[in-house]
Amino acid sequence: MTGTGEFAEFLPAYLAEADELLASAQKDLLAVEEAVRKGQAQPRAVRELFRALHTLKGLSAMVDVEPVVSLAHWMEASLRLADQAGGRLPESSVEPLVEGLRAIELRVRQLGAGKTASPAPANLLERLEALGPQVRDAVPKRARPVKLDAEASFASRLAPSEREQLEGGLAGGQRALRLDFVPSSERAAKGLNINTVRERVAKLADIVKVLPLSGAAAGGASLAFALLLITRAEDGVLLDTVGGPPATVRSLEAPAPAEAPPEDGDGVPEGVEGLPGAAVLEEELEEPEVRRGGGLLRVEVSRLDEAMEWLASLVVNRSRLMRAVAALTQAGAPTREITAILQENGRQLRDLRSAILRLRMVRVGDVLERLPLLVRGLRRATGKAVRLELDVGDAELDKAVADRLLPALVHLVRNAVDHALESPEERQAASKPAEGLVRLTCHASANGQLELTLRDDGRGVDAKAVAKAANAPVPDSADALLDLLCRPGLSTRQEATRTSGRGMGMDIVRRIVVEQLGGELRMDTRKGVGTTFTVCVPLTVTLMDAIVFECAGRRYAVSVGTVEELIDVTGVVRPAGADGLGLVERRGAAVPLVSLARLLDMPVSASEAGQGAKALIVRQRGEPVAFAVDRLVGQQEIVLRPLEDPLVRVPGVAGATDLGDGQPTLVLDLGALGAARVGRRKRASRAGEWVS
Repeated sequence: MTGTGEFAEFLPAYLAEADELLASAQKDLLAVEEAVRKGQAQPRAVRELFRALHTLKGLSAMVDVEPVVSLAHWMEASLRLADQAGGRLPESSVEPLVEGLRAIELRVRQLGAGKTASPAPANLLERLEALGPQVRDAVPKRARPVKLDAEASFASRLAPSEREQLEGGLAGGQRALRLDFVPSSERAAKGLNINTVRERVAKLADIVKVLPLSGAAAGGASLAFALLLITRAEDGVLLDTVGGPPATVRSLEAPAPAEAPPEDGDGVPEGVEGLPGAAVLEEELEEPEVRRGGGLLRVEVSRLDEAMEWLASLVVNRSRLMRAVAALTQAGAPTREITAILQENGRQLRDLRSAILRLRMVRVGDVLERLPLLVRGLRRATGKAVRLELDVGDAELDKAVADRLLPALVHLVRNAVDHALESPEERQAASKPAEGLVRLTCHASANGQLELTLRDDGRGVDAKAVAKAANAPVPDSADALLDLLCRPGLSTRQEATRTSGRGMGMDIVRRIVVEQLGGELRMDTRKGVGTTFTVCVPLTVTLMDAIVFECAGRRYAVSVGTVEELIDVTGVVRPAGADGLGLVERRGAAVPLVSLARLLDMPVSASEAGQGAKALIVRQRGEPVAFAVDRLVGQQEIVLRPLEDPLVRVPGVAGATDLGDGQPTLVLDLGALGAARVGRRKRASRAGEWVS
């Protein structure tokens, strides 16, 4: 019943499979709910949801997780009826199904944490069991059902739900068609095969079924495919999509019931126009593409971590070897051949690094696939009408970064729905649509950073309310307002609710984005218009290219992705009392110059006087800031070791690395380091102190 004991060795594989099935089920259930709200059938989503729960039930039974088996059993029982009814569910059935999925997810997480799966709630099981009669009663009774030509619709191959889907399309004013595609070498040369055809047709129609046909096809081909569609598109447009003749289109609707088609000796329906003698193959084309030597292989993240550790060791050893070869060269030893080998070894290590990182990458869309279900729950809890839009494309990031980033995004979405968006009545009074919008977009930049933008069209952040809650002066900028919002324990709610009021949200977001991932968090808000949060994080946090430099006699490193430009420091203007701040010219514009030695409380160096120094320009809250250092050593691939111990973790220090000399070298986050210094100076000035 717990998935332990004799089944313990199968538990990791079960948990991985269950997570994938739950994510797929949640996505399909949201699609079903949207269709129910519009009074439409959603046969494909219902069928996929049924299959996911059926598979999950079977897997759970194999490892003896009885609570999940019970929950999944009654859910799939009602979904089977809905599938047979053409993908129709009553509105009252959606909420019990959502609760059932959450109950299953909770028990899967309990198993993942090494705990016992708690028994399924009896009340929930009773509600799920009662869904069957509700689904049957909700099936619409049409007085004049639309009849389909038995021959053209392949009556012997159509499931009841597929026939219902075709009839439902006809009853809704669409066309039910059969589109025959005949592959050929000429079409393949143009990129037209059954896979690309399905993708192109899917943009114009709902594909109910795809059936391969064997026999003498039009044009001398021995194989063709029949696509059964529901569409409003014209015949000519559909024919162009599949490359034109010998492809054919014919209607599946018949004005009167047709007699059963003549059968050949094997009992298979004869072919139709354009495909004389063609017969339906025994199996439906579920996945037509055959990948030679391809497929998917599930690998535990711990094994990828182990591969990354070995790669990190190779990178450090290569740095040591380079230092040894440099010493031999300086001593006059012949090192030309070994230097060439080192260069080739460097290229090979970079290729190996890229290969391992690609293995660790996950799609951002997969990471965020549970946010729609979160918004659904918030919509019900708050009584607000809200729509979530995700525009993340094919962007990817490291699994380790994704796992840390997701909780931060959950907090941002929760705050947007609960705090930012107004009630439908307030929005209509402000001449806004009753339904609020939360939009999340992202893209990967060329410097190894992923930028995510979360935008809402709500009321905006009330600076006065935030200042009152923080017992602080009203902030005069978006950055200062964000600093107040990220104070630990701050909440503008007087009492805690199911969704807010604990003062933990924004503090956690900044801690994850800035301190743990070495990224950047920005905010822009306009009263009555909305708020936008921008999150920038590195695609990976383990291996990176870094710029190594010296400051006050010590070596430091900083990620190449965070540095915008390297400049020579000349002609520094230092305002009086600027506490290490100055201005330096950069292509005709003045950029603030900060002495890194002062930030680190190090002795005065060349960078302090601005003579013969270099500067690294980074973005701090969207604005360029130059950090003066003594000398640039070069660019090097490093292994970042984050400082996990809270007793030694310091704002502005991303971690440590070994440059090959056996000595730990600090890896700095210059943007966070400068922001922390500014924050200390402001707090000290409010207390009447002077910070050196």
